[in-house]
Amino acid sequence: MASTTSEPDPFDAIVDAPFDSALSERYLVYALSTITARSLPDLRDGLKPVHRRLLWAMRQLKLNPTDAFKKSARVVGDVIGKYHPHGDASVYDAMVRLAQDWSLRYPLVEGQGNFGNVDGDNAAAYRYTEARLTRTAMQLMAGLDEGTVNFVPTYNGEDEEPEIFPGLFPNLLANGASGIAVGMATNIPSHNVAEIVDATLLLIDNPAVEHAQLMQVFHGPDLPTGGVVVDSPAVISAAYETGRGAIRVRGRFSTGKGEGGSWEETGIEKLGSGQWQLVVSEIPYMVQKSKLIEQIAALIADKKLPILEDVRDESDEQIRIVLVPKSRNVDPELLKESLYRLTDLETRFGLNLNVLDAHRTPGVLGLKLLLQEWVISQIDILLRRSRHRLEKIAARLELLEGYIIAFLNLDRIIEIIRTEDEPKPVMMAEFGLTDRQAEAILNMRLRSLRKLEEMELRKERDELLAEQADLQALLDDPKLQKRRLKADLRALRKEYGPETALGRRRTTIAEAAPTREFNMDAMIEKEPVTVILSAKGWIRAAKGHVPLDSDFKFKEGDGPAFALHAQTTDKLLVAADNGRFYTLGADKLPGARGFGEPIRTMVDIDPEAHIVAILPWKAKGQLLLASNTGRGFTAEMDELLAETRKGRGVVSTKPGVKLTHVREIAPEHDHVAVIGDNRKLVIFALSEVPILGKGQGVTLQRYKDGGMADLVTLKFEDGLTWTMGGESGRVRVEKDLLPWKVARGAAGRLPPNGFPRDNKF
Repeated sequence: MASTTSEPDPFDAIVDAPFDSALSERYLVYALSTITARSLPDLRDGLKPVHRRLLWAMRQLKLNPTDAFKKSARVVGDVIGKYHPHGDASVYDAMVRLAQDWSLRYPLVEGQGNFGNVDGDNAAAYRYTEARLTRTAMQLMAGLDEGTVNFVPTYNGEDEEPEIFPGLFPNLLANGASGIAVGMATNIPSHNVAEIVDATLLLIDNPAVEHAQLMQVFHGPDLPTGGVVVDSPAVISAAYETGRGAIRVRGRFSTGKGEGGSWEETGIEKLGSGQWQLVVSEIPYMVQKSKLIEQIAALIADKKLPILEDVRDESDEQIRIVLVPKSRNVDPELLKESLYRLTDLETRFGLNLNVLDAHRTPGVLGLKLLLQEWVISQIDILLRRSRHRLEKIAARLELLEGYIIAFLNLDRIIEIIRTEDEPKPVMMAEFGLTDRQAEAILNMRLRSLRKLEEMELRKERDELLAEQADLQALLDDPKLQKRRLKADLRALRKEYGPETALGRRRTTIAEAAPTREFNMDAMIEKEPVTVILSAKGWIRAAKGHVPLDSDFKFKEGDGPAFALHAQTTDKLLVAADNGRFYTLGADKLPGARGFGEPIRTMVDIDPEAHIVAILPWKAKGQLLLASNTGRGFTAEMDELLAETRKGRGVVSTKPGVKLTHVREIAPEHDHVAVIGDNRKLVIFALSEVPILGKGQGVTLQRYKDGGMADLVTLKFEDGLTWTMGGESGRVRVEKDLLPWKVARGAAGRLPPNGFPRDNKF
């Protein structure tokens, strides 16, 4: 039979609301939750909730540094069951990181078993590993039982957990933190505890201290994996002043400690016979060693680092990456510079001091403000501890007063207890005792009635009264509070001082020398080659400087066009008659065992264009460029280098006009000699030819018919030299050139007697 009671219609509960406002409200709740309860560390203890809950659960499990290890599974189970209702993998990963001495400068968990390695390998599953707290973690949690912090209910209300940890260990800066929230992130490197304490003491003594003064004792990051911070002190200081910046960290080239205990910073290991290798002993923070070696190996395989022959990983507990150069002539500094630029041997650490303050408000704080806030929180903890202790002292004193009254009136007390049915009210009325005092007297053991006990009670009371007076004075006097905090900080500094194994600075702060002018061409090993270009455009490079008139072999139907001496480090300028210049690396040319390769597979030369010159580029060199019509200009070689295969347009050409002559200008040359097809010669000052980046140039010689036959640059006082015909190889020199010296653009006159009939210089 159908029920008569009608169920409420679920559609009645639906509320009409604009989609965008509903979405923004819900997203804001999620964002705030992520920022305040997941990703950002608290300024006071430097921990995120997952780390705080992990350490708290381990403390509850009594995993103290002196006690036995327990399975990690036990810890993870407690954490997710009681305090942190999230995935077990994420909790275990967080715990593993707290135990890795290459991830945390001062580890908070001591692990037993496989907790991963610097190569990036994962830890063993939590059923295999064991853990307990470190001494540092205990210092961070010191005072939890002394009323120093608030306790809040856990997520299910069954238990309680501390809001923050009250210990004096400056965990935020000492161990750093990184996290990505919604719309904001944090990235804090680790620092040296002794330096943090020194800066804090400076701030307590002088609240108006300048940031620059703090940076004299607080030098910058001290990373777990060591390395070298290579930024200038000014750059580091500016980053800490604002709370944002980027810090460059490099690996350390070192062959170990020298005689005086200092690092052998060159990293060059001599092998005899002039051979050597480089040794990397530390890598930048958060760089996986295996990935770094893969990067270097890829550079060698892809021939992107030709001065490096091999890389070997010889690491055991200590990192030792060996780099073998191509030859002993390689510049070690150039090899280091190349590795810094091309691999993660140099990284940038983005500093972002974004933390939650005591009011759970996120903000990016500079170093001074961060330390000020931390000092305020530590003084607050000190006062809370003192008040809590005063309450304990007052409660104990109350009992002691009762005990002393009982001893002074012992016979009467015993009589009341023996005769009265309800002795408590009688005792309270007769001796003026409180309910607690009377209860305590009634609960006393008989063995406590000996005479000695009274003296001990009076002694304890006097000690407690003295302590009470000290604590009250401390609460009333801010100067005493600062003095007490300073004494505690100095005691902490002694434990983490520079002379201790854990406190010794690992990262060197050393500004790098200015970076050298760096290009990949410097990687090429310098060797002589002879470049041969055939008439049909096939190019090759023979090893060594072969005589240029040698009988080179060519394909059938092909023949010689150009041959020149160069070095593998040279860039070659190739000029085409369409006025374009192309650039080839001499080291990239095919060997001379075959016929080479078509030059058009290397650069995009127009099929209709012909190559008119090929010559090595020289820094600050100059070329004289001229067309068949007798126009030309001077060009700087530096302006002719082309970055792409398409080359660079230099000489403007039009139908019937071609670039025909490319002549290198020697530094001592001061004049130009030009001869036309009409066998007329002109000589004029080189200074009359303009230096252009691009164009047609100016008229060098005027012609009624025909064009330019040849041109050359010369030193006027040395005269004009040409080779006589025949096999004698005699050379003729014409010293008196005044009859031909005219202004640029003249028609000229016939050359001296004996000048070659082909009109070529």
